[in-house]
Amino acid sequence: MRRSLTPSLAPATLVHSARRPPSLALRVTLLFGIAAAIVFPVFGWIIDRSIQSHFSVEDSNELKAIAQSVKKALSAVRSEDDLRVIERRFSDILIGHYSASLYIAAHDGRTIYASSNPDLSIIANTAIAGNTGGSTREWRDGDNHYRVLIQRMDNDGAAHGPSYTVAVAVAVNHHLHFLNEFRHTLWLVIASGVAVMSLMGWIAVRQGHAPLRRIVAQIRQTSANDLNARLSPETVPRELIDLVVSFNEMLERMEEAFIRLSNFSADIAHELRTPVTNLMTQTQVALSQARSLDEYRETLYSNIEEFERMAQMIGDMLFLAQADNGLYTLNATAVDLDKEVQSLFEYYEVWADERHVTLALEGAATVSGDRLMLRRALSNLLSNAIRHTPAGQTVRVKLESSPRDEIGIVIENPGTPIPPEHLPRLFDRFYRVDPSRQRGGEGTGLGLAIVKSIVDVHGGRIEVKSTDDCTTFRITLRDQSSSID
Repeated sequence: MRRSLTPSLAPATLVHSARRPPSLALRVTLLFGIAAAIVFPVFGWIIDRSIQSHFSVEDSNELKAIAQSVKKALSAVRSEDDLRVIERRFSDILIGHYSASLYIAAHDGRTIYASSNPDLSIIANTAIAGNTGGSTREWRDGDNHYRVLIQRMDNDGAAHGPSYTVAVAVAVNHHLHFLNEFRHTLWLVIASGVAVMSLMGWIAVRQGHAPLRRIVAQIRQTSANDLNARLSPETVPRELIDLVVSFNEMLERMEEAFIRLSNFSADIAHELRTPVTNLMTQTQVALSQARSLDEYRETLYSNIEEFERMAQMIGDMLFLAQADNGLYTLNATAVDLDKEVQSLFEYYEVWADERHVTLALEGAATVSGDRLMLRRALSNLLSNAIRHTPAGQTVRVKLESSPRDEIGIVIENPGTPIPPEHLPRLFDRFYRVDPSRQRGGEGTGLGLAIVKSIVDVHGGRIEVKSTDDCTTFRITLRDQSSSID
């Protein structure tokens, strides 16, 4: 027993454990935040790289300007005496360049000029030995950072040798300090921007959903007593027009269904009240005084007729409920329609003769469907036609086949025409044109409603036309007899 209870509890557990999808506001807010978290850092990285590139270009230009001035000064050297004189020229070149340093060495390694700080001889000799001269590089000396340019300068006219090694450096500590402070501020601004964008996204979504919330508030106020209320598509944004129109259409369908249900309930009460009243009256009269056995038997026979009418009405309503909710299962077979109509002619022959009405059949057809249901639909239509056909006239049943694989069943009867305003509601339950014209068949007011339900279950359609000459019911069914083995 315990093992058998476990599977039945599993689905409920799964249902309760299912997580509710996140709200639209949260989704859009997250999208705003994710987009900002991607876009802002990318822009910040671009800005950071641009500033670094700017400083690098500025420092490189400064180093090249100093190197160009040194090269110009060295080009004037023709002797050792010129070198000693020009040393002051090297110091003058560095004036005006913030934190610039200069180192000049002869081709034999002898130092020609060297600034006091930093010592550029090590990096200059290393670069020349590695044949990497002429490039700008970053160099760190303790806590100080420099950008250094090392070049080999030829001077064929010099007496002491053909070339020099020149190293120029500028301190970049202030640049790095600025970049560190800038990055700190930049990323703080980016983080704040992401947060602000997420908040603005949430606010925008909340404001954007305001019309939707108003619609929800109006929907919540809608009750069964206020189904005629409609939302105004003109007062909502364009994106919500389809929603409002669909909701109004749903309200219209609900209102129609509610009206039909209310009328149906009232009609049921009215239709059942008559036989119940008859039963109560007959029973009270029978019990009002002592009667013979034959008199009691006659009363019971009379009550049976009322019970049969009530049972038939209840059965019809049960059938309609099953058909409307798709609970009726078709027992599809190949139905010989002309054979079924002939059988109904034999059944109604005596009644038709009493009313001096002639029955006629034209054509033949076979259709796939539920034989009993189709026979019931034909019986209801045929009994209606006989009932409302004047004496001496003919009820005609025509069976037609069309090139589109459709079968037509036409039932025509002469007689008093049905007013056009009644035709659209002729298949409603308990609907009658007038109390004396009970076209519902069998006196319950459900005959034509049952016919329409049977036709709908078979995927067909039914139409009615009424002229001064005759009233015509046409049933159109899809011919699927070829698929029946």
